[in-house]
Amino acid sequence: MRLWSLHPRHLDRAGLTACWRESLLAQAVLSGRTRGYRHHPQLERFRTRPDPLAAVGAYLTGLRAEAGRRGYRFDATCILSPAEPDGTIPVTTGQLALEWAHLGRKLALRDAAAAARWEREAPSPHPLFVAIEGEVEPWERAVL
Repeated sequence: MRLWSLHPRHLDRAGLTACWRESLLAQAVLSGRTRGYRHHPQLERFRTRPDPLAAVGAYLTGLRAEAGRRGYRFDATCILSPAEPDGTIPVTTGQLALEWAHLGRKLALRDAAAAARWEREAPSPHPLFVAIEGEVEPWERAVL
């Protein structure tokens, strides 16, 4: 499961659609609708919020907004607790840098146009998150 801390505009089509599916899985876990992935470390940042379902709903809303901007139709009725992303969950600059490098490697393999765009851009966080100085997040388990 990869719930990108990066702004969804940085993701290619495959990354955006995969993130949508994986975020719906995260929502199912947080709502108790599935037994799998209950202890997935990427869910920690949502669980720390007063309303984890609203937090993941805001995350999904941000993904859906980007999808709509591109002309894709992600089903809003799949979001159990829709909310506008409000830039309130901190994410470290180290985490963003790690994810940015990981995304760059993925794009280089599967989407030349997106990889070229990646080279010209700088990482920015998903609208739910606010960047703070720091190392890679303690919940990150990927060895990239």
